[in-house]
Amino acid sequence: MKKQFQRFRVRSLSAVVALAFVANAAWAVDPFTVKDIRVEGLQRVEPGTVFASLPFRVGEQYNDEKGLAAIRALFALGLFKDVRLETVGDVLVVIVEERPTVADVEFVGAREFDKDALKKALREIGLTEGRPYDQSLADRAEQELKRQYINKSLYGAEVVTTVTPIERNRVNLTFTVTEGEPAKIKEIHIVGNKAFSESTLKGLFDLDTGGMLSFYTKSDRYSRTKLNADLETLRSYYLSRGFLEFRIDSTQVAISPDKQTISITVNVSEGERFAVSGVRLEGNYLGKQDEFKTLVTIRPGEPYNADQVAQTTKAFTDYFGRFGYAFAQVEARPEVDRVNNRVAFVIVADPSRRAYVRRINIGGNNRTRDEVIRREFRQFESSWYDGDRIKLSRDRIDRLGYFKEVNVETSDVPGAPDQVDLNVSVVEKPTGSLQVGAGFSSAEKLALSFSVKQENAFGTGNYLGVEVNTSKYNRTLSLSTVNPYFTPDGISRTLDAYYRSSKPYEDQGGNYELVTTGASVRFGVPFSEVDTVFFGAGLERTQIKPGTNIPAAYLAYAARVGFTSQALPLTVGWARDDRDSALAPTSGRFQRLGTEWGIAGDARYLRANYQVQQYVPLSKQFTLALNGEAGWGKGLSGLPYPVFKNFYSGGLGSVRGFEQGTLGPRDVTGSVIGGPKKFTLNAEVLTPFPGAGNDKSLRLFGFVDAGNVYGENEKVTLSTFRSSVGFGVSWISPIGPLRLAVAHPIRKFAGDRIQKLQFQIGTSF
Repeated sequence: MKKQFQRFRVRSLSAVVALAFVANAAWAVDPFTVKDIRVEGLQRVEPGTVFASLPFRVGEQYNDEKGLAAIRALFALGLFKDVRLETVGDVLVVIVEERPTVADVEFVGAREFDKDALKKALREIGLTEGRPYDQSLADRAEQELKRQYINKSLYGAEVVTTVTPIERNRVNLTFTVTEGEPAKIKEIHIVGNKAFSESTLKGLFDLDTGGMLSFYTKSDRYSRTKLNADLETLRSYYLSRGFLEFRIDSTQVAISPDKQTISITVNVSEGERFAVSGVRLEGNYLGKQDEFKTLVTIRPGEPYNADQVAQTTKAFTDYFGRFGYAFAQVEARPEVDRVNNRVAFVIVADPSRRAYVRRINIGGNNRTRDEVIRREFRQFESSWYDGDRIKLSRDRIDRLGYFKEVNVETSDVPGAPDQVDLNVSVVEKPTGSLQVGAGFSSAEKLALSFSVKQENAFGTGNYLGVEVNTSKYNRTLSLSTVNPYFTPDGISRTLDAYYRSSKPYEDQGGNYELVTTGASVRFGVPFSEVDTVFFGAGLERTQIKPGTNIPAAYLAYAARVGFTSQALPLTVGWARDDRDSALAPTSGRFQRLGTEWGIAGDARYLRANYQVQQYVPLSKQFTLALNGEAGWGKGLSGLPYPVFKNFYSGGLGSVRGFEQGTLGPRDVTGSVIGGPKKFTLNAEVLTPFPGAGNDKSLRLFGFVDAGNVYGENEKVTLSTFRSSVGFGVSWISPIGPLRLAVAHPIRKFAGDRIQKLQFQIGTSF
């Protein structure tokens, strides 16, 4: 009877008991051969998932060690809240309790972060709809959410996780957030400075105690990342001014008991100021020591400058790269004379081994085709490594304007010490733009302009554009497309088709107009890495539609040529652009020269226009921008210069403070007719908006404009220039670039039309 009871008794091993007391003989199970395995408690999990995890099968022997392994394996699946093994005779029963699945995840009160972004982050760690609920993952998500709020300076943020069971063994997760107010930086102190004032050093920081634009810049919100960047700026400031042994001893960040204010204290030791006593070269310089000496920017007799040292070592490394030495090592070793506060530098170079590029790998271009990036490369696969060509390739890709970031990294090839791979990583940005412009004046009231452009259509690198202008006096519809690699050699092709209806400004109710329709093709030939020459031809038809108050100049031209003119203009141009940014440049120069020659048809003329822009960084905060433009035109073959090819000036892009296109010669009727000669000069000083720190996306600028348009027989004199001064705001806003200017004419003449306010805004998609 006792033996029969032992045979049919239920031998139970719970998970906890099995894990904690398997060694206890009281819970031991005598080994036996398994005749059958049953699984109980399954709802959604397939039985096969359980059977596949068991370390034994029917017909095999079962013992306590295998039972413990089975429990561990089933728990490791993450699908069960509880697992038990029971034996009924020679039958093993696996009893499981499934974890509930997540039905929905919701966030309440989370305004600082986008809810979809938060759900995506939870999905990446396995906490999402349809997955088993795991309390440890929920706790991890809650702590991570709190950490993210701390990074946003919201130290008082509280997160409460609510788990609500619903039918069919499911749960709803709700993260309820009480964000509170962000902790603001109350004070920043720098202790130990002697050579520079505290205000000067604090001015280097992006973090500050706030201003009237802190709601936008958030510069008064503490961030450890931003503070580290500011400390590096501080260190660089001292090291570039002779303080060789400058160090930051400590940084204290104290938060108030109510978690609303933060105090930052930076303790520094300046050390003595050192001057450079000399520079000498040691090591292997490939027999080109004299050439390397020309690259040295460290100047003996001047204060020590860490930037000059870094520039010199980088220049050496880059120069080695020109000859294929991708692994060159250059070290500037200081020899310090603390008695006289002088330092000498020994630049030691080891070119190491020469290498060639095995493969160029491109990543991050989800939309842009590989060939669009590869065709900009001047470093080729299976050729010697050339640092200059790699840098040029990187810059050419960046200048495409399709990417936020472009990085080129060199990696070794395992087993091939003389080979490297180039890994190009890009971060794409929106290349389509929708731009709207508006202007107010007493003549037009409100004029709107509209354009849609796609710089990288379908990822091909081609440009497509449509422009519409609804101005009362100037209406435009134009279509344009550019293929930058019409030929494999990099010759570009531009196709344009346009319709323009132009009616010069006047207030007397005239209804005459100029209507121009045409099409053109233009090719751009790269003559160097920075210079492009353009050649093109077009067909153009211009009609002068008579009406009341038509200027006498138009009637005189029509009397010679007719009210309708056909022309075959040839165009030749040149452009060079080495600005550091097309959107918010701070250095570099842009030049453009365009000529147009009407060689056939009713209109015979020569027209030229030259523009140059120069950007000069005055300091970290201030940039000087200069612009000059000159235009000239003349009739050929005894025919008058076409009045519809006249230059106009005034308003946006020329002399602000005057209505668009109203400067220059006037007809006897008082209408502005433009002229064949134009001169414009502009100067701007740009600086981050007060309270915006060093943020260049929001800038304040002051400007001085001068210029005018002249008739064919008029003499160009500075005394007839119109000029204005003013200020404005440039903002790279979330919906696109915005530029607003208020101008005041300081030199004007009787009859000039004034326009003091102008703005332009765009958006991206």
